[in-house]
Parts: sequence; structure tokens; C-alpha cells
Amino acid sequence: MTRAMLVTVLWRYEGEPAEGENTFTDVPEGTWYTGAVAWAASNGIVGGIGNGKFDPDGSITREQMATILFRYAQKKGIDTSKRGELSGFADSGNVSSWAKDAVQWTVAEKIINGSDGKLLPQGNATRAQVSAILMRFIENIVKA
Repeated sequence: MTRAMLVTVLWRYEGEPAEGENTFTDVPEGTWYTGAVAWAASNGIVGGIGNGKFDPDGSITREQMATILFRYAQKKGIDTSKRGELSGFADSGNVSSWAKDAVQWTVAEKIINGSDGKLLPQGNATRAQVSAILMRFIENIVKA
């Protein structure tokens, strides 16, 4: 699943609001994801990867997904103060510092459960994983 795909899913869930301005140099005007990326950036849900780029075709990592969901929940006014313990995961030290709060929150809320005792934070999230994570997120957090 790409970064553009995930942001577009959330944007469509929000009703495809026409807000924000596309400031990323690698997001062309008029694509199927331009409005979604502009909306997500204007709401602080995404910040890009640096140097004015978003990397729309880049695969979404599990920690990037956690961060995007964390920021989206904050935008919606959802309490994101819970933190889960990551030490039980063999690869907890691989979580990037910028993603730690988000990953801890998704673990505490049982949105991301890990796989075989690992978080795989920098591993690409498959469509099946994204589907399961989004279902738990929407059913247990957004609609709760």
C-alpha cells in the first residue's frame, strides 16, 4: 500500500473535503490523490519526508501508518494519551524516535498488535495489514 493510498482512504472517510493547498513538489496537480494529500497536510496529518516531498508512491511503513492514524485521531479530537509498553516486542528498539508516541498509542489501543512478537516498524504494511488496522481503528477508536 502506498502513502498516497492510505491518505486517500482517510480523506474519503472524511467525505473528500476540498481544503488545503498542495505544497509537495512530487505531488502533481490533478491526480487522484492530490486533494487527499493537500487535506492531510493542511490538517497536520502528514508532513512529508523532507525537502518538500511527500513520496506518494512510496510504500507505507507500519510506523508511518501509526503516525498518520495518531495524527488523524488528534485532528478528530480523540484522546491519544494512552501509551503501550513496547519492550515486549523483540524489535522495539527499531521504532524511529519520531514515531514512538504514535506506535505506543496504537499498541495501547490494540490497533497494531505486532506479528510473531515483533512490531516490524519499518516494514512495509501490506494491504491486508492496512485493512485490519483500519478496521480496528475505525470501529474501536473513531466510532467509539
